[in-house]
Amino acid sequence: MTRRRSGSALSITVGVALLVITAVAAVSVGTAQLDFASVWSVLLSRLGIGTSELGGTQAAIVWELRLPRVIGAMVVGAGLALCGAVMQTLMRNPLADPYLLGLSSGAGVGAVVVIVLGVGGGPLVLSLGAFGGALVALLVVLMLAGARGGRLTPTRTILAGVAFAAFASAISALLLVTAAGDAAKRVMLWTFGSLGGLRWDSLGVACVVLAAVTVLVLLHGRTLNSLTFGDRLAGSLGVEVARARWVLLVATAVLTAVLVAICGAIGFVGLVVPHAVAFVTPYDHRLRIPITMIAGALFLTWVDVIARVAFAPREMPIGVMTAIIGVPLFIWLLHRNRRI
Repeated sequence: MTRRRSGSALSITVGVALLVITAVAAVSVGTAQLDFASVWSVLLSRLGIGTSELGGTQAAIVWELRLPRVIGAMVVGAGLALCGAVMQTLMRNPLADPYLLGLSSGAGVGAVVVIVLGVGGGPLVLSLGAFGGALVALLVVLMLAGARGGRLTPTRTILAGVAFAAFASAISALLLVTAAGDAAKRVMLWTFGSLGGLRWDSLGVACVVLAAVTVLVLLHGRTLNSLTFGDRLAGSLGVEVARARWVLLVATAVLTAVLVAICGAIGFVGLVVPHAVAFVTPYDHRLRIPITMIAGALFLTWVDVIARVAFAPREMPIGVMTAIIGVPLFIWLLHRNRRI
């Protein structure tokens, strides 16, 4: 166990270093190519260390456009991977991901309503609409799962989530059909997910919520370890199973809602990344969760880079790219792991 812990600690350290290198490399790549050293100089100058080698326009591209997008990709990737890992343990279902409870569909309905109605207020109102839709989805699913005094079991929760997701998707499709041309385009962009609109002011809430949920999950690390072996064994070890499941479900739901609110629906990150990390880490969630988050951040950042440059000057929706890359990877994981 000591060797595993030291190995996982080394993996986390290497992962953090890779995050820094990836951030600089991803900022360097784009329609306007920038060299590695110049990007470093801009970042250091913003921190008050030295001066920038780039002019005002290029420095603005780095700091105001590309860096928020890269940081946003890391935050969203880490958050979705975290939610996927937690939900797969809580539901004891290897196919669980952040959208299993219908949160993505609920957020989509909220955003579509704001777009179709032409409500003013810009991205803030759109994000609030998506956030509200996701929270409504959570409440409805939990009410359905616990209807008539039923226990909040994984099976009931999954079935309620699938039913609500189908209903919400139908509502979104209906609103899309009735939307005007420009509104329909915005709805489609939201549906497929996009990181292009991320700016510094849209990342603050997501970073705070991600940090809070991460701390909460790590504090429940032993609980998650116990739940891996079933509710009965966890209860015999002193775990309040129902309370723990409610707390962690609500926490991951809130985080998913915040992430969907700023970037739209991005699938497969929460499904594929936890499985990939499980191959190389011990079952202890206090070690597995940080590694999963780092892997999710790296995965989505590089997928976003591919989405930006592969079809330049056009940009492929990030949700499409995660599906194109995630599906073959998940098929490979299914082939390797017969327990799934």
